[in-house]
Amino acid sequence: MPVQPAALELLAAAGPVLTRWGRWYVFGAQAVMAYGVPRLSADVDVTLALNPDAPERFAHDMTRAGFSPSVEDPDFIRRTRVMPFAHLATAMPIDVVLAGSGLEDEFLDRAKVVDMGGTPVPLIDVGDLIIAKVLAGRPKDVDDASAVWRLHHLEIDANRIRRTLRLLEEALTQSDLVSTFEAIAR
Repeated sequence: MPVQPAALELLAAAGPVLTRWGRWYVFGAQAVMAYGVPRLSADVDVTLALNPDAPERFAHDMTRAGFSPSVEDPDFIRRTRVMPFAHLATAMPIDVVLAGSGLEDEFLDRAKVVDMGGTPVPLIDVGDLIIAKVLAGRPKDVDDASAVWRLHHLEIDANRIRRTLRLLEEALTQSDLVSTFEAIAR
């Protein structure tokens, strides 16, 4: 797995805490790199199904494991569902996205544990990574999705991606997700 050494050190420190608090997976640029696409990134993104739903206690546990909260505003956390931290040993940021029901539950069900530098890490499914990147929609995310598709298209269920993106288009009243994927899958 071609993940940055600082990210491996961060995941080795965060993994036990995240596992104590629920199911989780790595997504974002670190997942793109884990799937073999060269990429630079200065952070780690994870989704966590926080159980119990006690963000303050979770933040305290992360602090004891060597992380410093970047935002301590409970309203920000409730509004965004993101808990940003910095890993003190590497100064690398980690954003812990608190999972909601629905799509993120499905992503959690399909996440696969992989060995990253000797640390077992749940990694978002490759098709789900493409869905997440298309949904994010920034040019770099679409580039990531394209690069991952080129490397892994033979093992990806394109029809499942299309179905999921259609449902997201309906739910979000957005009309460009399937067409973005079609451009990637050409």
